[in-house]
Amino acid sequence: MANLWSGRFEKGMDELVEKFNASILFDQRMYACDIQGSIAHVTMLSEQGIVTPEEKDKIIAGLLDIKRRVDEGKLTFTVKDEDIHMAVEGNLIKDLGETGKRLHTARSRNDQVAVDTRLYLKEQIHQLLENLAYLQRVLLEKAEEYADQISIGFTHMQHAQPVTIGFHLMAYFQMFRRDMERLTDTLGRVDWCPLGSCALAGTTLPINRQRTAELLGFAHVTENAMDSVSDRDYALEFLSDASISMMHLSRLAEEFVYWNSQEFSYISIDDSFCTGSSIMPQKKNPDMAELLRGKVGRVYGDLMQLLTVMKGTPLAYNKDFQEDKEGLFDAIDTWRDSLRIFAKMIEKTTFRMDMIQANLSKGFLNATDIAEHFVKQGIPFREAHEIVGKMVKYCEHHGCDFDRLDAKAFQEIDSRITPDKLPDLSMEGCVNARVSFGGTAPSEVRRQIQVGREWLDSMAL
Repeated sequence: MANLWSGRFEKGMDELVEKFNASILFDQRMYACDIQGSIAHVTMLSEQGIVTPEEKDKIIAGLLDIKRRVDEGKLTFTVKDEDIHMAVEGNLIKDLGETGKRLHTARSRNDQVAVDTRLYLKEQIHQLLENLAYLQRVLLEKAEEYADQISIGFTHMQHAQPVTIGFHLMAYFQMFRRDMERLTDTLGRVDWCPLGSCALAGTTLPINRQRTAELLGFAHVTENAMDSVSDRDYALEFLSDASISMMHLSRLAEEFVYWNSQEFSYISIDDSFCTGSSIMPQKKNPDMAELLRGKVGRVYGDLMQLLTVMKGTPLAYNKDFQEDKEGLFDAIDTWRDSLRIFAKMIEKTTFRMDMIQANLSKGFLNATDIAEHFVKQGIPFREAHEIVGKMVKYCEHHGCDFDRLDAKAFQEIDSRITPDKLPDLSMEGCVNARVSFGGTAPSEVRRQIQVGREWLDSMAL
C-alpha cells in the first residue's frame, strides 16, 4: 500500500531512507493509546456531525478489532508502516475502505503523536508513582526495624557522629518523597490534551476539543495549536524527574557497594541480588547495586539527548521531534525496573550490627556531644569546639579515648574542664540525646516514620 501522504510525490522512498524515517519499531508500544485517541476523536466528529453515527460505529469497531489483533500477536508491523499512527490508520482503511479514510479528518500526525505520547506518559507516571510508593514502604519498614540500632554517620567519608540506621534510611525516604512530589507535579503538566490542534494552526471544521479531552480523561485543553504540536517540555520535565530520582538510587547503591565490601562488611545482601566471579570462586559481588549505580548514566543521557534535539527547532513541528520517544521509553523502563529491583534488594538486606559496633569506637564520634555539653555549662561554642579539638589531639598522641583522660590531662588541655564535667559518652547516650526536630534519637526517628506513613497514605496510590 502506498504511503497515506504520497499524493504529492512522483517517486517512492529510497529503501534506506524508508528505514531511517520509520519510528514504528519503537513507537508501536503506544498502539493502545493511539487507538484510544482515535476512538475519542471519531466520537467527537460524529457528535459534531462531521461523520455519520454509522461511520463512527464502523470505525470504532474496526479500531477495536485492530487492537485485539495486536494484543493477540496476530497483527505485526514493519518499517513500511512508518509509524504507529500510519500503521493503525492504514490497516483501518484496508479493512473498511472509504469509511476508514474519514478517521483522520480534523487532525494531523503532529497533534496525534502529541496526544498519544501524553496518554502513554500519564499511564506510566501512575505506575512509577506506585513503584516509588512501594520502595518508600520498604524503607519505612526497614527504618522501623532498625530505629534503635546505632551506626556511623559520615561526612567526607570520615567518621562524624553516631546515628541510627533507621535515621539513615529515613534520609532516603525524604529524597524519594521529593521524587514523588516532583512526578506528581509533572503529571499536572502532562495532563493537557493537544488533539484537534492539527498540523499547527487548528482547523476550519467545527470540532469540539473540550469534548475530546473529556473523552480521553484529560484535565485541560492546550491553548495554542502551534505550541501544542511543538511542545516537548512535559517529556523533558519527566526525564529530569527520572534523572534526579535515579541519582538518589545511585547514591544508595554506592553505599550498598562499600557497605558490602570486606573493609566495611556492614550489610549482607541476599544471594539472589549478587553474582559470582568467572575465575575467583570465593567472590560474591554486589552486581545489582553496581548496575543500579551505572544505570543513572543512560537516563542522564536520555535527558541530554532530548534537550539537544529541542534546542534548535523552530516552530512548529519538525521531524527532529521523532527522536523524543526512544529516550523517553528507555528512561521509563530503566527507572521502573531500577525502583522495583532496589526495593526488593533492600527488603532482603540485613545489617551486620556486630561489624558496625566494632567500629563505633573509632573516630571520636562523640566529640560534638562533648562540645555541646560544654556549651550547656556556659562555655561559648567556638571555645568549646577548640577545647574538644585539643582533647582529640591529646588522645591521638597518647593512644587513648575520651573516657581514659584523667584530671591531669584535663588541666593540661583547659583548666575549666574536669572528668566529672563530661556527659554520657556512650553511643546510646549520644544518640538518645539528639531529640531536636529531625534528629537521630530513636523517638524522633519513629516520629519521622509515622509522618512518612501518613504522607504516603495521603497519596492514595
